[in-house]
Amino acid sequence: MNFIRNHKGIFYISGLIIGFVVLNISSNYIYYNFIGPETLSLEDGGDSWNEDSTTDCNVLGINLHGQLVTYIPIDMSDSLLKDTDLVSSDTVLYYIKQSKEDEKIKAILVEIDSPGGTPVAGEEIANALKSSSKPTVAFIRQTGLSAAYWAATGAGRIFASKNSDVGSIGVTTSYLDNVNKNQKEGLSFVQLSTGKYKDTGNPDKPLSQEEINLFMRDLNIIHQNFIDAVSINRKIPLGEVRKIADGSSVLGEKAKELGLIDEIGSLSEVEKYLSEKIGEEVDVCWN
Repeated sequence: MNFIRNHKGIFYISGLIIGFVVLNISSNYIYYNFIGPETLSLEDGGDSWNEDSTTDCNVLGINLHGQLVTYIPIDMSDSLLKDTDLVSSDTVLYYIKQSKEDEKIKAILVEIDSPGGTPVAGEEIANALKSSSKPTVAFIRQTGLSAAYWAATGAGRIFASKNSDVGSIGVTTSYLDNVNKNQKEGLSFVQLSTGKYKDTGNPDKPLSQEEINLFMRDLNIIHQNFIDAVSINRKIPLGEVRKIADGSSVLGEKAKELGLIDEIGSLSEVEKYLSEKIGEEVDVCWN
């Protein structure tokens, strides 16, 4: 996890390196509203699709490239995340919903190259794929970790390269503690807050054991929710998922052995599978 602080002194935690972002919503200091109401379109240089499109594509392609979040701000020019690849579940759910009423769209293909993101975003995408009446396939290219893997589990079939990185069933909200640095520089923390735990997570004050216990309580709950989702969506016994839910990832062939994915293959194998599934040659419109 990378800890980022903006110029207003409000900080938030962003999973730039490791999958999940888990935020303490009781604290003003952990800023979880860096994602605004406007969503970004998902484009990959191919044909664009919407429900009024006149193209002849029969498969909706959605790219999950970058960190998964629930929504994206209209203006990120003042954000330290402005150069970060983000994908919102708002956008993904919109396209899945639009494809439902489009008779031309026979299947949905989600291409994943993501280190993770927020648990809610991963859960929302997984549930939307599960509820689709049309065949759904997830294709993990290089990386499908944490929240991104959670999203993938909602697909009816998961493909991945034998060299892809899969899994990382774990949760983190780690950050840098500035206390020793501040003391060295002669800075003192002045607490002005109401509510015993209101400033929990402020990196300029040490965490008490009680505060650590609060974080770990929530992390354990989300971790169990993640394990439950993988077990249900992938039809893997709960005990087997717990054995591998240590936050580590595995390569594609091991992921198949563990039941985390269904097939080893590239995009061509995915398209061949979809062609057999829908009974016609595949033409993907990427959004």
